[in-house]
Amino acid sequence: MKKIRILVSVLAAVLLLTTVCSAASLPFDVDAVSALLMEAETGRILYEKNADQSLPPASVTKIMTVLLVMEAIERGDYSLSDIVRISENAASMGGSQIYLKPGEEMSVEDLLKSVLVSSANDAAVALAEHTAGSVEGFVTRMNERAAQLGMTNSHFENPTGLDDSAVNHSTSARDIAIMSRELLKHDEIFKYTTIWMDTIRGGAFGLTNTNRLIRFYNGANGLKTGSTSKAKFCISATAKRDDMQLIAVIMASPNRDVRNEAAKKLLDYGFANYRYVKWQIEEPEPIKVIGGKSGVCRVKCDGFETLLDKSAGTDTGYVIDIPSEISAPVCEGDVIGKIDFTLNGEVIGSGSVIASESIDRLSFGDVIGRLLKKFFLG
Repeated sequence: MKKIRILVSVLAAVLLLTTVCSAASLPFDVDAVSALLMEAETGRILYEKNADQSLPPASVTKIMTVLLVMEAIERGDYSLSDIVRISENAASMGGSQIYLKPGEEMSVEDLLKSVLVSSANDAAVALAEHTAGSVEGFVTRMNERAAQLGMTNSHFENPTGLDDSAVNHSTSARDIAIMSRELLKHDEIFKYTTIWMDTIRGGAFGLTNTNRLIRFYNGANGLKTGSTSKAKFCISATAKRDDMQLIAVIMASPNRDVRNEAAKKLLDYGFANYRYVKWQIEEPEPIKVIGGKSGVCRVKCDGFETLLDKSAGTDTGYVIDIPSEISAPVCEGDVIGKIDFTLNGEVIGSGSVIASESIDRLSFGDVIGRLLKKFFLG
């Protein structure tokens, strides 16, 4: 027993030391149980604190709900103008709501706007039922999509984030960033996430964004807030400046103002210290083709994008290495050469130069035909 007690004490000390070292390695701390900052284009993580801890996310859950709705629209399952008839179940939702009535009809677009601006639980359930036929079917899709995206610390039980009766409705800061990044690929979402105030029902019902950063933070363009007694205060806050899109996730902050300040602190850190760079490549001149039905082949270069520390310098460039000529046949997509991307003269990335078209080899008949044409036409 004494040996066991000593072993437990040693393990506890190691765990404490690991936690202290981990906290000490952070550039700063935020008042939240968990946090993460991601650059959206590259997916690079710029800050994390307990980012894989599974916690209740409250209404930040609705990021996955909206993602499935946007993907259903993209597939053509329905459109923004479709009219949804509200069920008794959807109308019974508590918490944040737009007070839908059973039998009321509302467009997908107005329901979507109500979810993203006012975090309406009744609208979220109505969209879930419209998308999958039932809430249960929709939740199955939520968990399947989470698995596809590699969200390993997530389990959803409803499309709203209401957790009074939930057993294990949870996700992590990293997983929230992953699904936020996926949602941001749907550019039309910003039409709703950037609204500060709006109305539905022909102007009869007002909506005010639960995300105050939309009004008070430079570049803010989304995404979703959430709060319950279990989850405390959470947010996935997105902002874009100078072509750099950031995602700041805060989970389990003690109150709304502390949560918002923590998100701003992460975003400020990202914008102050990093910049997103995308190399613009001019199309190279066509390459001469020997023995081909066409004498030249058009080529194109891989692009390159990265996130750079602002202290790293600004002298970016690229060097293309391609032969002066190639032999037929050439297939579209064949690698013809290489392109190196540089920062301050140093290579920081590479890509391929590939054929943009296929060029067949000249046949014997083609050669004879060309000779005869040249003989008779001079």
